[in-house]
Amino acid sequence: MGSPGFPTKAAHEGVRRIGMPRALLFHRYGPLWTTFFEALGREVVLSEPTDKGTVERGDALSNDECCLASKVYLGHVASLLDTDACDAVFVPSIANVGLHRGFCTKFQALPDLVANTFADERVRVLSCLVNEREEKTGMKEALLGVAAQLGAGSREAKRAWKAAAHAQTQAERFAAARQMRALTTLERAREAARDDEAAAYSARAARGAGGAAYGAHAARGAGRTTSARDMDDAGGTDGTNGMDDANHNAGTGHPNRATDTGGAGPRMAAAVNARAMGRTASERAAIATPGAQSQRTAPEAPLGILLAAHPYVAHDPYLGGTLVDLLEGMGVTVLFTDETDRKRALQASFGFSSTLPWIVNRELVGSLMLLHEHVDGIVLVSAFPCGPDSMTDDAIVRCIQGKPILNLTIDAQSGTAGLETRVESFVDILRYQGKGGYVHGADA
Repeated sequence: MGSPGFPTKAAHEGVRRIGMPRALLFHRYGPLWTTFFEALGREVVLSEPTDKGTVERGDALSNDECCLASKVYLGHVASLLDTDACDAVFVPSIANVGLHRGFCTKFQALPDLVANTFADERVRVLSCLVNEREEKTGMKEALLGVAAQLGAGSREAKRAWKAAAHAQTQAERFAAARQMRALTTLERAREAARDDEAAAYSARAARGAGGAAYGAHAARGAGRTTSARDMDDAGGTDGTNGMDDANHNAGTGHPNRATDTGGAGPRMAAAVNARAMGRTASERAAIATPGAQSQRTAPEAPLGILLAAHPYVAHDPYLGGTLVDLLEGMGVTVLFTDETDRKRALQASFGFSSTLPWIVNRELVGSLMLLHEHVDGIVLVSAFPCGPDSMTDDAIVRCIQGKPILNLTIDAQSGTAGLETRVESFVDILRYQGKGGYVHGADA
């Protein structure tokens, strides 16, 4: 693939405010890009978090063949142009970052897509080409070229790259370490629940009731392992646990998740309340009656669910954020495939496929292989109609055996509006399975 001829000299020297759509690979490279431009003395203007209006705007600007993620991106560009808050919009073209690290064609075509979509508005596009395999131009070389377009000197540009690379590394380590802590906390909670369960049944056995059931259940519980401890090396390097929240606020972790989920939050709150109000009379009486705790079944073990989705879906407040809020509102610990150490995930992915060409899909399946044994279920989410996902998701469902998988597809028309019931049912099934079917219910 030949170079499209992006300018390398000071073609955008007067650009002081750089607009950055909060979509697509911003959710992967956000710390890198924002730190780089800020280190060059430019102001980075982020678009507002995705909401229903963003999706509708992008859908109206796109043709039917565009995937939802691309439509959301155009909606963000439109919002930046509406505010007139930036001098140019940063829209890189990214083909690959090395062997087995390619990107979908939508990432390669973004500059042309934006320029043609907003041709009447004469949008100023600040761009570069990342193509490590054919052009020998990695992310570093591409951004140094952008610095030259802005009129920055070579020394200044290299200092900016050094700061940006450090910020990106810290962000990835922080996310991996945070996920490791969440996994460890989940396993400890499971152990505590098993201890409480054994104590509850022991008390019942001492009263001469349910002794046989306790013996069988305790035997099952004793055979479970503390698998999370096998994952101690999953998150970054030594010392990452000590990172403070300043790194998170500076662009690490989830800088893009917002509380505004396009109206989905109230729906989810209502669903949670409905579940609470839907308790049976006997359950309400047990809660209200002094000493009832000893008469009830043991507490439920906490659930861990792995959200398998690209970062621009999982961490978008309107797309994946809605599902995350719903799951967490049900008391579920949510883990993310993109918050596993990326090098380990990439390496693990070759045990799944030696030919998979897309880096974001490779990291997703590699993370699945590392984590699926440590969670109770998997929620696999794709933005319609993603070509790479249409092949990868089917292979995941076929190859990841012995683990419940809920496969969801989000489109521009419905978003996540119709998914609450499916997610709630999935969680209920996982809890039912965790109880051993009717074992508990028979004694209730």
